[in-house]
Amino acid sequence: MIPRELFRTIRHVEIRTKGLVEDLFGGEYHSAFKGRGIEFAEVRPYQIGDDVRTIDWSVTARTGEPFVKLYEEEREQTLLLCVDVSASEAFGSTGTLKRELAAEVCAVLGFSAIRNGDKVGLLLFTDRVERFVPPKKGRRHVLRVVRDLYVHEPEHTGTDLGAAFEHALRVLHRRAIVVVVSDFLASGYEKPLRHLAARHDVVAIRTVDSREESLPAVGLVTVRDPETGRPVLVDTSSKKAREAFARRAQDREARTVETLARARVGAVTVRTGEDFVGPLAAFFRRRNHEA
Repeated sequence: MIPRELFRTIRHVEIRTKGLVEDLFGGEYHSAFKGRGIEFAEVRPYQIGDDVRTIDWSVTARTGEPFVKLYEEEREQTLLLCVDVSASEAFGSTGTLKRELAAEVCAVLGFSAIRNGDKVGLLLFTDRVERFVPPKKGRRHVLRVVRDLYVHEPEHTGTDLGAAFEHALRVLHRRAIVVVVSDFLASGYEKPLRHLAARHDVVAIRTVDSREESLPAVGLVTVRDPETGRPVLVDTSSKKAREAFARRAQDREARTVETLARARVGAVTVRTGEDFVGPLAAFFRRRNHEA
């Protein structure tokens, strides 16, 4: 039984998401993720200028007239939402947790997908895969996916992106769209990411909170790693300490950006306390321009 407050939250997300899909993301999603594969549609008589490689020799032999095969983009696709629910995602300094931001982004993508006639699946992970919902169609199914994003209580705190990517490779038997929603505060996932991106259309959505990038000058504070629980005392009144913290964050981001680029994975960054609509729409337009 879903608590009443959570039910209202999910209902609010559905209503807001429906408006975004109808006004903006429905068509953008279709254009950005249009079928990369092709399937046989029909044959028709050969016309001057047709590529001879498309001739259907069996029909040609049977009829005595040259016929060519016509193909169309695969209409049905699969969207797998691969979502990080580790302890670092339960952080937010603006009133919104990174995990809540991830859920709303996934709702938009999920409802855009079913409007396009696609299947939607969900993979929740920490340092292991905690939940896998096989891809299906329909509004009720996407609502179940959104509910799972909100109600799932992680059993572990760490992050293993590589394990999630390897699991996705095992369960996806045809080319799919894999959207990875994570803060990417992890390492050692480069090789599994390359393997996943070689077989599927992978998009990375990075969830970021401003306090992970810089610290305010508020004196002595204890900064605790949410995944290991290890506390570190930081004197934020020290300009040198604040600059060192910011440099580490910049270096970490640069490594992540480089890793994603090497794997040829498209990426978009969304931030707690800020509307994700602009960055996501810009990403879709960029993909459409590059297609």
